[in-house]
Amino acid sequence: MSIDVDAVRGQTRGVLRVTHLNNAGSSLAPGPVMDTVVGHLRREQEIGGYEAAEEAANRLEGVYSSVARLIGAGTDEIALAESGSRAWAGAVYGFPFVRGSRVLIGRSEYAGNVIALRQLARRNDLQIVVLEDDPYGQVDVEDLQRELERGNVAMVALAHVPMANGLVNPASEVGRRCRAAGVMFVLDACQSVGQMPLDVQSLGCDVLAGTGRKFLRGPRGTAFLYVRAAVLERLEPAMLDGHSAVLAGAEGFEVRGDARRFESWETSAAGRLGLGRAADYALALGLDAVQERVVGLAEQLRAELAAVPGVIVHDRGITRCGIVTFSVKGSDARNIRARLAEHRINVSVAPAFFQAGSLPVGTRLGEDMVVRASVHYYNTEAEIQRLVGVVWYLFAGS
Repeated sequence: MSIDVDAVRGQTRGVLRVTHLNNAGSSLAPGPVMDTVVGHLRREQEIGGYEAAEEAANRLEGVYSSVARLIGAGTDEIALAESGSRAWAGAVYGFPFVRGSRVLIGRSEYAGNVIALRQLARRNDLQIVVLEDDPYGQVDVEDLQRELERGNVAMVALAHVPMANGLVNPASEVGRRCRAAGVMFVLDACQSVGQMPLDVQSLGCDVLAGTGRKFLRGPRGTAFLYVRAAVLERLEPAMLDGHSAVLAGAEGFEVRGDARRFESWETSAAGRLGLGRAADYALALGLDAVQERVVGLAEQLRAELAAVPGVIVHDRGITRCGIVTFSVKGSDARNIRARLAEHRINVSVAPAFFQAGSLPVGTRLGEDMVVRASVHYYNTEAEIQRLVGVVWYLFAGS
């Protein structure tokens, strides 16, 4: 099964205006997704928000099934949220930490997650341990094993795909070792969902957070949380309302028995419907085919950038993905992004030390920031060549 690139580009209006290589930030949504969102908003305009939600009740319920199929989970193990960070934090803040216990993280952990863990460390007198990288830049699973054997580990938190450096961490091996040690494994899949197949059973994670706006091509302000049924009762949300719990007795309450205990009452029905449509769209294309095309385009981009004088490609890892990071000698990454934008090419910038720079683990590269170009299956080989040609013209040819 292969991707019909002409067909998906025909459903992606933005490709007529820009060369969009910022899919790790926010992808161009396909027409069916945006039609779903706008269609529901129009229905709210016509009959009212509550009434439109009631009318779409079956479709809204179906979103849980769509997301569950996307990652191989049960529908009762899925909660919906407004951002990947909120989804991730919903589970992590609900964990019953024992004072003085340890939390293991990778060097490439997302900064927002690190901030949350540092706050929890202050509250619970936790020790955050930064695991070493292996020679390929991935989290070192042997260092993980040594730390697990030292004991007193409450949780392992890992970014499946770091926001910059192109690699895919060996999450399944991490999951296997955490499960054997009886340690909670929390996986941030915000950069992996939508660009590769995910199966929570194979990954061995207890918690997984994903977002809609990146490679899944859903609307902004949408995300999801997976919590394995066997660990659900261990996690009590930091905040409850009339959706996540019910009053019981004179002074008590009962928390929901499914993952929706991490949701709140008010939400965007249109956004949720769009998220479900994005999951269905990805499933219909086939995530194996998506990954094959994304990896192929990314490797083409790395090879062609590496041939440009003065360009350094920084990606590492054994398994790599659609995120490509590079720098140009003597040029600031923010300036490169701005100059490319003048040519209607969208890229982003990222910290050279991959969001772990606030940790005492040292700087990875000589520059403070790198350029991040992230491809998707609707990009073309000609767009890759266009980016490389403009980089050559603006920077190598000057």
